[in-house]
Amino acid sequence: MPRSVNKVAAHRRRKEFMKHAKGYWGRRKNVWSLAKNHIEKGMQYAYRDRRQKKRNFRSLWIIRINAAARLHGTTYSRLIHALKLKNIDINRKVLADFATTKPELFTLIVNQAIG
Repeated sequence: MPRSVNKVAAHRRRKEFMKHAKGYWGRRKNVWSLAKNHIEKGMQYAYRDRRQKKRNFRSLWIIRINAAARLHGTTYSRLIHALKLKNIDINRKVLADFATTKPELFTLIVNQAIG
């Protein structure tokens, strides 16, 4: 009895996978075995980096807040501690945005917390 293969489904599956290889360089874009490996690796990086992006942005916000806080004679950790003690609920994203785009508002917040 001959082996049954579903060529239509296999072709459709490969074609859908190869759509992800558009823009790749060299044989990666049109040779199935190479494209498959690089697409799978790229998807692993995408999965990992969706989580790392959150960490990286939080780190960036902390760096910006610390730089702005030091201009006002304090540090990041002292500022965050003072905000907690005064029950000023403001997240790091907004605080970093104020530090870069609205420095006068950031100064008011620092004075309210520390002063």
